[in-house]
Amino acid sequence: MAYNVTLMPGDGIGPEVVEAMRRVLEATGIEFAWDYQDLGMVAQEKQGSTLPDATIASVRRNKVGIKGPTTTPVGTGFRSVNVGLRQALNLYANLRPAKTYKGVRANFDNVDLIVVRENLEDTYAGVEFDTGTPEAGRVIKAINADSAKQIADDAAITIKMITPEGCRRIVKFAFEYARQNKRKLVTAVHKANIMKYTDGLFLHVAQEVAQEYPEIEFNDRIVDNMCMQLVQKPDLYDVLVMPNLYGDILSDLCSGMIGGLGVAPGANIGADGAVFEPIHGSAPKYAGQNVANPTAEILTGALMLRHLGEIDAAERVEAATAAVIAEGKDVTYDLKPNRDDPTAVGTDKMADAIIKAL
Repeated sequence: MAYNVTLMPGDGIGPEVVEAMRRVLEATGIEFAWDYQDLGMVAQEKQGSTLPDATIASVRRNKVGIKGPTTTPVGTGFRSVNVGLRQALNLYANLRPAKTYKGVRANFDNVDLIVVRENLEDTYAGVEFDTGTPEAGRVIKAINADSAKQIADDAAITIKMITPEGCRRIVKFAFEYARQNKRKLVTAVHKANIMKYTDGLFLHVAQEVAQEYPEIEFNDRIVDNMCMQLVQKPDLYDVLVMPNLYGDILSDLCSGMIGGLGVAPGANIGADGAVFEPIHGSAPKYAGQNVANPTAEILTGALMLRHLGEIDAAERVEAATAAVIAEGKDVTYDLKPNRDDPTAVGTDKMADAIIKAL
């Protein structure tokens, strides 16, 4: 039986890398019923919205979606199409694997990390008040009435919001992922030494949840120390779980350690659905040129296969992709030692090589 999946090509290079991913996934023998939906600038031009109701409804109906990169117009709609999609579908867990591949230029050769980022709370919840507005004035007045630390009248305000339930479900997600994927260590990342109530809550809940998984080792690290340790001894870490803002920063740090966003897959998962997406941008200046590296999108497809329980197919896709990159023959220009190498192939030809290696 075919899997019903919402397929959102996005814009820029999105349609090209999504098509490469689709061909690779279908070549595994797994059957899909793709429900094509618009998102981003394409949707804006066709339907007047970067995130149409029909697209959201499709993911709700199918429970699984996979997308290409999107461009968000400045000054209109959601601050980010991706954030809007996560919030609309309550996709609270952002899953960001970071693994080094032979053949990818990187400063490390021993990275195999999973970053689990809380997606909906923290300073990214969007509870903000602009400087000089009546709303900011009322908030400042209320805070100053009950706080020894006074806020200036012209301050802009962002609320850092962390709830016990939000902490519990993201930490449990990290431990469940570790258990299902035979990972041995979960590290909670925080700044509880300074933010004793918000990050303190996150750490306290993480410690409680860890007791429910005695077979998995648990520790915690302060976020600035975690950054230093990642670039000194990443081999000591495994699964990292953290609030939204730290997750945004550390997930890109880990991607940089493995060679960049071009090889970094991602997923956004909630109780009632999941949307899979590569992390890189839409690179509109390269759209339609058949030069974009499809690796991140293809590995994102492998993440989706794992989510669907198709572990063998996922491992085959990952192994085939790694083999093609390691050989270095049928890869896009950015995966060549010399980016001007005339033997570099296009997006479609790299997908062909991965399909052949399956």
